[in-house]
Amino acid sequence: MSSLLQSLLDPKKSWLASLHMKTLTNRLRKYGLRYDDLYDPYYDLDIKEALNRLPREIVDARNQRLKRAIDLSMKHEYLPEDLQKMQTPFRSYLQEMLALVKKEKEEREALGALPLYQRTIP
Repeated sequence: MSSLLQSLLDPKKSWLASLHMKTLTNRLRKYGLRYDDLYDPYYDLDIKEALNRLPREIVDARNQRLKRAIDLSMKHEYLPEDLQKMQTPFRSYLQEMLALVKKEKEEREALGALPLYQRTIP
């Protein structure tokens, strides 16, 4: 990625990226979500594999956050203000495992080995 593009996407260097991150943070806090919760395991099988490798407690917490967000959305409500302040929308739990899965997939392809999973997305 070019340095110009990186500087445009870095919230510390670009006011527009900073504004986008602030807006996204506010929206995620209203529903009690984290950014990693937005990844769809049916969109990318690497995400599904990464979620399968995470500890059950982390996946259960993710599912609870998603259920709560869906419930709040259906009711046209937000989390109470005091709970919104406690949220950590950009605290990652999936990125490290996802990077590991993608690295393993690339290594398997480079070595000509069978992929981690044989199925395709429905």
